[in-house]
Amino acid sequence: MAGQQKKPMQRLGFKTGEYIVYPAHGVGQITAIEEQEVAGHKLELFVVDFEKDKMRLKVPVAKAASIGMRKLAETDYVNKSLRILQGRARVKRTMWSRRAQEYDAKINSGDLIAISEVVRDLYRTENQPEQSYSERQLYEAALDRMAREVSAVNKLSETEAVQIIETNLNKGPRRGPKADNEEDEKDAAA
Repeated sequence: MAGQQKKPMQRLGFKTGEYIVYPAHGVGQITAIEEQEVAGHKLELFVVDFEKDKMRLKVPVAKAASIGMRKLAETDYVNKSLRILQGRARVKRTMWSRRAQEYDAKINSGDLIAISEVVRDLYRTENQPEQSYSERQLYEAALDRMAREVSAVNKLSETEAVQIIETNLNKGPRRGPKADNEEDEKDAAA
């Protein structure tokens, strides 16, 4: 019996041992596919471990696609997300609470491109005004999600992934001492 469990099981193209992205929690690893009886029905479940968060989810196999569980992004999609970091921050002129909701929705969408847009828009250099606590929290959450996927796809440590992300952010347009003039630029662009 023990020998059988070593062989990766596969359902819907997902197999045990594989890293996946779960929208609300980011990168996790399928450690098993198990059967449970719930209310008299047999239910197949993906057992997904999120090691860094010390969390385990059991996702019904039948619901995986509708929940948005997906395979890790392809390398070219990761590269596209890194290029997005080099662009100019796009900050809407709406109330912070509305923007915070939008950023949170993008982070929890599980879409690497949407997450990279949040990282880009909330990134601050040393010579820029300080972030608010809630901006910092959202930035850290987006950076963490992005770093986990970049590290899993490129087989790097998360620290190396963060360095790659920050390198790409620093290739972006300078937002230095002109920070005061930024409002004028936004008005001109609007």
